[in-house]
Amino acid sequence: MSGGRDRSAADEQAYIAAYVERARAAQSLIADYSQQQIDDLCLSVGWEVYNDENIARLSERAVEVTGMGNVPDKITKHKVKVMGVLKDIQTAKTVGLIERDEVRGISRYAKPVGVVGALLPVTNPTATPASNGLGILKGRNAVVFAPHPRGADASALAVEYMRKGLRRVGAPEDLVQMVEEPSVERTAELMKQVDLVVATGGGAMVKAAYSSGTPAYGVGPGNSVQMIAEDADVADAAAKIALSKAFDYATSCSSENSVIVHDSIYDATITEFTEKQQCHLVSSEEREKLEAWMWRPNRNGVVALNPAIVAHSARKIAADAGIEVPEDTRILLVEGCMPLEEDHFADEKLCPVLTVYRYSDFAEGVDILVRLTDNAGTGHSCGIHTWKQEYIRHLGEHMRTSRIMVRQAQAPANGGNFFNGMPSTVTLGCGTWGGNITTENIHWKHFINVTWVSEPFSPDRPSDDEIWGEFWTRYTQ
Repeated sequence: MSGGRDRSAADEQAYIAAYVERARAAQSLIADYSQQQIDDLCLSVGWEVYNDENIARLSERAVEVTGMGNVPDKITKHKVKVMGVLKDIQTAKTVGLIERDEVRGISRYAKPVGVVGALLPVTNPTATPASNGLGILKGRNAVVFAPHPRGADASALAVEYMRKGLRRVGAPEDLVQMVEEPSVERTAELMKQVDLVVATGGGAMVKAAYSSGTPAYGVGPGNSVQMIAEDADVADAAAKIALSKAFDYATSCSSENSVIVHDSIYDATITEFTEKQQCHLVSSEEREKLEAWMWRPNRNGVVALNPAIVAHSARKIAADAGIEVPEDTRILLVEGCMPLEEDHFADEKLCPVLTVYRYSDFAEGVDILVRLTDNAGTGHSCGIHTWKQEYIRHLGEHMRTSRIMVRQAQAPANGGNFFNGMPSTVTLGCGTWGGNITTENIHWKHFINVTWVSEPFSPDRPSDDEIWGEFWTRYTQ
């Protein structure tokens, strides 16, 4: 019995080793590429996952094979993400000397990180390889994608297009590969053999990446929460939140899961959601039906989020739960219950179901925000609709979260967009709060090694008095 397992493990090891060997061979062929050659390579690959004909096919394939999201929004996602990444990398230096500091005598040289193993989520099987792939290639690296089995067919088409882009500029196609018959075992083996892992997906995947023994960038779970303060533009806030929550049926980890609204504008906000943004506010009876459908015992008997609701439309979720809603319903609104830690609707929902809470003053609102974030999604993101700088500053100083969006739609804003300065990405670090190594948006700069070259200058050592003088003056009076 053990011999069979050993042979199977050896087979898997050899299977993955073939991918990594081809990747290293391809990478060696671009080791001396100039910055211009790398930039042309990225533009060529980027076009293949940006042009209208290809992204229409990619979006259709993604919905067809996963049953998640919708085609128009996936097309928009490709357009925004790919162009956003290309905009970010357009002037970035990733080859040779990238910085010279004459005063400090420091020169910095960029080098590749090597072969990157990039794990892909089922919720985003085409835009993720497109976006992450461009950042990886910018650093003269090779990438081997490990798709979710359910999304593999769609991811394969994205890889096919990217390889076509490589051929156009005479670059080796094996700079971009995908494990064609993915499995948990093969993904684990890939993570052991590559030089760097990028894990975009669920918590189990990220934990496996950090346990692989290979340097890894992972992401924490999302549970984005928005506050709507008393001075907010209610119509603007509701429109942005609805856009974000309904987009691609909430496949994004940045889609709002909860909204905390000030008492003074609560009724107006609910009216704006229901009358202008095609939201349906569920009744108490409907809430019970919806909860019973959204959280069900899994095969281990543990009550968990029902996979049948993930990234499906609000109308389908409502119908499956036995709830009648208007035909144009985009989002199901649920009023939150306290204590929120005992309410399933306080969790990440991965579908167009939005929980609404009310608060009477800023301190109470922050308390709910902190509790929601710590309940699920610590370190990921939150947002606030306000013009009051004291509110914004308080959240910036005190929230255990990696990104705070002000007066923005969370899903399109967190990962960078043309209306903000966040780096474009589909992979969001959550810091130590979320069990990650960084709070940053993972982008091109995370896919280069940097060599620091230091030249000497005349010693510049401060005196004891320059360091401690003011300190002793304050503490000896």
